[in-house]
Formats: sequence, C-alpha cells, structure tokens
Amino acid sequence: MTGKTIKPFANESEALTLGELIVENHIDRLALFGSLDLTRDQVGLRHARALKALLDEVVHALESDKALPENIAPPEPPDTAPNPFV
Repeated sequence: MTGKTIKPFANESEALTLGELIVENHIDRLALFGSLDLTRDQVGLRHARALKALLDEVVHALESDKALPENIAPPEPPDTAPNPFV
C-alpha cells in the first residue's frame, strides 16, 4: 500500500494502490482495477489488513447513508473522439 488512505465516496480525485490493485474513488462508487495476491507472509498480511480496513470504511459509509438508494445507474461511457492520426 502507498501509505495513503482514501475516504470512500468523498471525491472524484483520489486513488489508492495496494499491490497491483488500484482503487479509484468516486462520489457514487469505488472502482477496482488490477489484481492483488494475498500471500501467506508478512506482505500478504499487510495487504489483507489494508484491504479489510478499506472495506470496513466502505461498509460504514454505506450503512451511515440514510438516503442510500436501492441502486444507481451505471456510469456513462467516456466521450470518444475520432483519431486525427488515422
């Protein structure tokens, strides 16, 4: 882990790296990309604790939201532009 933490659902600008797993913070979702090996050693233990701490914060944030909707719409696909070099 980078030593950095994020406050889930707080903004659109933070990201957390844990091994090769990237967690992007958004106001309506957390996006996870990559992979994470939880190895049976001290590094694996640190990764497992960091992942658990993040998920505990996510659960707390969701449980604390009195206006939590049943579900939200999927994210909009990004705008694309034609490649000017083709």
